[in-house]
Amino acid sequence: MLLAGLCTVDVVQRVAEFPEPSEKVQSLQVDVAAGGPATNAAVTVAALGAEAILLTALGTHPLAALARADLEACGVDLVDLAPERTQAPPVSAVVVRDGDGERTVVSRNAAADKPLELPDLAPVFDRVDAVLVDGHHPELALAVAEEARAREVPVILDAGSWKPVLDQLLPLVHVAACSARFRAPAPSLAERGVSVTITTAGPEPVAWSTTEDSGQVPVPLVEARDTLGAGDVWHGALAYAVATREGAVADWIGYANAVAAERVRHVGPRSWTGPVGELAKSREEGVR
Repeated sequence: MLLAGLCTVDVVQRVAEFPEPSEKVQSLQVDVAAGGPATNAAVTVAALGAEAILLTALGTHPLAALARADLEACGVDLVDLAPERTQAPPVSAVVVRDGDGERTVVSRNAAADKPLELPDLAPVFDRVDAVLVDGHHPELALAVAEEARAREVPVILDAGSWKPVLDQLLPLVHVAACSARFRAPAPSLAERGVSVTITTAGPEPVAWSTTEDSGQVPVPLVEARDTLGAGDVWHGALAYAVATREGAVADWIGYANAVAAERVRHVGPRSWTGPVGELAKSREEGVR
């Protein structure tokens, strides 16, 4: 599976309570991990047992080595499209509240980066059965979606917020998985050519629609310990389901809901990968 988009370095502090302005607090735990929508989705795909190829931009800055090491440990095949870049990769400062897993994030995405000089992407499409793009590197998202469309490979869009590139990208997208705050100008996503539109809203039911049907899928009730990256994990599980599982749209969503619910039960940016892998194995055995 091919995942294209943002890779950040996340510095995650776990605290008893969020600090007030000018207040200093002692953290309960600190972690450093690779982050970003496509990156966390790639980690999810790898945890579920599939090949995960991440196309992104990291470069040679010392901070990039932290992300590389994390992705290698997670089994993600990294393709760095900016190997000579010396500037620091985007960094996210994250604070997670221990009691309920809620988080605050201060980040800088790839918007200020120079456009990537893309190589021929055809070789990385060998054995690719689905692609996910997050739109954070616009030229990359378009090139990947165009190649996928030409090969009749489904394109899944992680649509967290409106980005100018989406005017060109949406006609190439098969499945648009949107956050509740996502707003697109007219025409509608369906009128732009998107076959399936899905909208998530945290613990609320996930809504979906096609040209023929629509519905909702409930989210499992679990004790949330850490919500960091839960949406990215959900998108990775959705892409995995689109690529590997037969069934209707509601079945894809049910699978993604189960994986994301397992993620939020575990503290830390990577502690969930093992349990998610076990969940995937048990669900596959149940299907047989």
